[in-house]
Amino acid sequence: MIEQIPDLPGNAIGFTAKGTVTAHDYESILIPAVEALFSRHDKVRFLYHLGEDFSGFELAAMWDDTKLGLKHLTGWEKMAVVSDVEWVRVAIRVFGLAIPGQLRVFHNRELATATRWISE
Repeated sequence: MIEQIPDLPGNAIGFTAKGTVTAHDYESILIPAVEALFSRHDKVRFLYHLGEDFSGFELAAMWDDTKLGLKHLTGWEKMAVVSDVEWVRVAIRVFGLAIPGQLRVFHNRELATATRWISE
């Protein structure tokens, strides 16, 4: 399940993932919201919180995530991923090498710091 994080600046969007994230979550919540933001801004800031309740992604959701990231490859100004899941942290760091924008990985206890960083 994905829920949008409220009260971010106009050029930023954020989501909290809980349980297993499905392709339906991406296709009905995340992708439409991100595409709407890109229709208003050339550069977007993205916050993704995979908290303690997060248990993983469906393969199709991971594919949707990859397609969305590549579609807007040069449009990501800042990306913050907040998670204590080690494979996610490693994957984001590797993926980050291909992203022209700024990317930081935070621990769950640093969610407020990540939110401030995205908002600066």
